[in-house]
Amino acid sequence: MPRFRIALPMLAAAGLALAACASAPPVPEEAAEDARFVLAEDLIGRTVGEGRFTTITGVDRSFTVEIDGRMEGNTVVLVEDFVYDDGETDRKTWRLTRLPDGSYVGTREDIVGEARGFHDGEAFRLEYTLEIPTGDGGSRRVGFRDVLVELPDGSILNRANVGWWGFHVGEVELTIVRASET
Repeated sequence: MPRFRIALPMLAAAGLALAACASAPPVPEEAAEDARFVLAEDLIGRTVGEGRFTTITGVDRSFTVEIDGRMEGNTVVLVEDFVYDDGETDRKTWRLTRLPDGSYVGTREDIVGEARGFHDGEAFRLEYTLEIPTGDGGSRRVGFRDVLVELPDGSILNRANVGWWGFHVGEVELTIVRASET
């Protein structure tokens, strides 16, 4: 029994250290000094993003996403059409509902449970668990912690840390701009 008493504090300390590996990304230094990203304003209408998803296992996927954002009452609806560098396409739809305290809860087809979003100074943070398909036909649940900020040129930067069992396993970086009206 004495070994268990010693091991428990060590396991707790190791767990805390690992949790820090999958922490939320900091507010990017390049964020506009006086601008504040506002979900219910900045993604409404048509926007286009260029991004990249990388993992510690060597996955490196570039993608383009067209986003059609609209308000439905107090819910932000974001229809995302992805095209990956290998030709794969995908469509996902976020439904993020504003709560009385100003925070958001949301869903998307591949989200486990609900996402949680909130303003953090000039940034907006979104935290959720995603079900990602694996090469063998199965899936893996990973945690995403996003931070969205407005840049001085008016574009939006979205950075996300990806975690699995407390380990930092990947990152996403996406730059979003207003779509050209043609």
